[in-house]
Amino acid sequence: MIKTIIFDFGDVFINLDKPATEREFLKLGEDVNTKKMETINTSYEIGKITTSEFISHYQRHLIHSTDTQIIDAWNAILKDFPRHRLQFLKQLAAEKKYRLILLSNTNELHIDWIKKNITYYKEFKDCFDFFYLSHEIHLRKPNTDIFQFVMNTHQLLASETMFIDDTTINTDSAAKLGIHVWNNDPETEDITDLFTIKSELF
Repeated sequence: MIKTIIFDFGDVFINLDKPATEREFLKLGEDVNTKKMETINTSYEIGKITTSEFISHYQRHLIHSTDTQIIDAWNAILKDFPRHRLQFLKQLAAEKKYRLILLSNTNELHIDWIKKNITYYKEFKDCFDFFYLSHEIHLRKPNTDIFQFVMNTHQLLASETMFIDDTTINTDSAAKLGIHVWNNDPETEDITDLFTIKSELF
């Protein structure tokens, strides 16, 4: 029986345009490819470097770009947050049948954008019993230590825990620890389908 549900954020609740960031950076200059900047991106995502340091790294390649242009390109991945997903989560929280945890690879610039542009961000956050962002806990998926951190902190049993994420490498990592997983496809599935698609677990 599932007692705890751990949710990803991007392409589970908020819609993403994953190619958008690289596309927007290429408009600023041919010298930047986000795949080549992966180490910098990862360091930023786990809070090892500050936002100003992150921007400075990009400006070494995009010497004519302003802070605002870099921030806008970086945030281009973020889209809308359909309200019906919030309503689903609020109902789930109100029922108090499950412990609800958010576990997201994210960073300060993205969260700042979400706080500014998603008017019900606080309502969303308040639905969770615990809310973990990679840049705050200095851990990120798919590394198993982030799952072990959550499991150990809250004394969870893998057999009673469900993890939902749109990225296969992340759900595969959790599954190795015995956690039940749903690798949702944002093109064809919605978080509100959870109890239909995974009915055998609930």
